[in-house]
Amino acid sequence: MELALIGLPQSGKTTLLRALTRGRAEAASHGSSRMEINTGVTHMADPRLDTLAGIFNPLKIVPVEMRFLDVPSPYGEDRQGIAGQFLNAVQGVDALVHVVRRFEDPAVPHSKGSVDPRRDMEEMEAELLFSDQAILERRRERIQASMKGAKGHERDMLVREDALAAKLAGALDQGVPVRGQNLEPDDLAFMNNYQLLTAKPLLVALNIGEDEAASSPGVDGVPGDAPAVTVCAKLEEELSMLEPEEERQFRESLGVGESGLDRLAAKCHELLNLVSFFTYGPKEVRAWSVPSGTPAPAAAGQIHSDIERGFIRAEVVAYDDLAACGSIAQCKKQGVFRLEGKGYPVKDGDVIIFLFNV
Repeated sequence: MELALIGLPQSGKTTLLRALTRGRAEAASHGSSRMEINTGVTHMADPRLDTLAGIFNPLKIVPVEMRFLDVPSPYGEDRQGIAGQFLNAVQGVDALVHVVRRFEDPAVPHSKGSVDPRRDMEEMEAELLFSDQAILERRRERIQASMKGAKGHERDMLVREDALAAKLAGALDQGVPVRGQNLEPDDLAFMNNYQLLTAKPLLVALNIGEDEAASSPGVDGVPGDAPAVTVCAKLEEELSMLEPEEERQFRESLGVGESGLDRLAAKCHELLNLVSFFTYGPKEVRAWSVPSGTPAPAAAGQIHSDIERGFIRAEVVAYDDLAACGSIAQCKKQGVFRLEGKGYPVKDGDVIIFLFNV
């Protein structure tokens, strides 16, 4: 899965990316040498992997990967919104993470002169709306040009698409993002071609100060119904540079508890309506993510397309049952080991071996 970190200048996006990737973020140039998209990969923490590793003793364990893009803020001397050289990169991601500053730091002045999370969220949403309006305006211009020589069914389709684009644009003009609009299922095929930014799932990451980190702060003040999570990017970056045991000890001494990065990753997973299943063998135990309700063959296709094409059946046991039994053999004795066919929807926590023809 791929997500874009967006936000105003000095919001802490780059610091958060360095924390998520433990300092291993890389810059990918998109035109200007001064304007780059930083990218990095992080792993989603899942304690179930450790339990499975204890049962199967693999050579390695492989968690779910998440790729993050740190998109330059659409402000400053070259302000043009999220457009041009960066728009394609953002359009290709699965979801947006809006990093919103809530920390106070005189050494890092806010670009607006004061810290105001609600104002910043509304301003960034306005930038996303503006970008989508421009996309729809250009698309409607192309539709109108195509109508001149179109006939019959082709013209009917263009008329229908133009009506949808006008409907979307009208709601955007009223400040309603696409994700908040009531669309008919038949409209989605057209809309997906536009890759509109306000249609993407959105998570708000409130970047708090170190003084708040130990107090389990809430997410009050987030407008609308966008899901939100708090994270102290500066502290998480500092802790991410430590060895795991050293990091654990520091967290205990500081009283900050669970990693904010782990909460963020889990919230992103939930935002995309994903479930995790596990595969096992002597070489590795691995976690995979698929949309909730994915049929077993399609889930197998995440591993290799040959497994999906040659799918026979899936040997499945629920993680909780396996953890309680301690082995596959004991699961079989207890009657919790199952054989599932092509119509089986993979569930979160399923531990699976896929059988297939080559």
